[in-house]
Amino acid sequence: MSFIDQIAELEKAKAKLAQAEAKLSADRVSALAKLPSDYGYDSLNEFIKALKAAAGKAGKGKKASKTAGKTAKKAGKRTRAKITPEIKQQVIAAVQAGTPGAKIAKDFGISLPSVQNIKKEAGLVKARASTPAAS
Repeated sequence: MSFIDQIAELEKAKAKLAQAEAKLSADRVSALAKLPSDYGYDSLNEFIKALKAAAGKAGKGKKASKTAGKTAKKAGKRTRAKITPEIKQQVIAAVQAGTPGAKIAKDFGISLPSVQNIKKEAGLVKARASTPAAS
């Protein structure tokens, strides 16, 4: 089989694939259009309301299971990040490089308040401007 014959065969296969995709798309549209009547609904709006109601109930169940997992984690012993002098030096270097505090906290696995505390210790935090008390 020559190179030109292979190209022609490839083009035929692409055309056949495009036809199959078009047929699938048309079949999907007709199947979706029939769904409300297949499930006994007179209108699309009634069917959509029923879907939303069903999805809302399913969504609540999913949220409850996620919450249950978090509760189980809280029941166990909480582990805190150990902030070593090396981590402090790396945090200071990241701050001086201009990295945002939230990214630093995420990268080093420590909390944002811990990053702030390290910045304070190193003297990298500007003092707040004091406001005069209202009389």
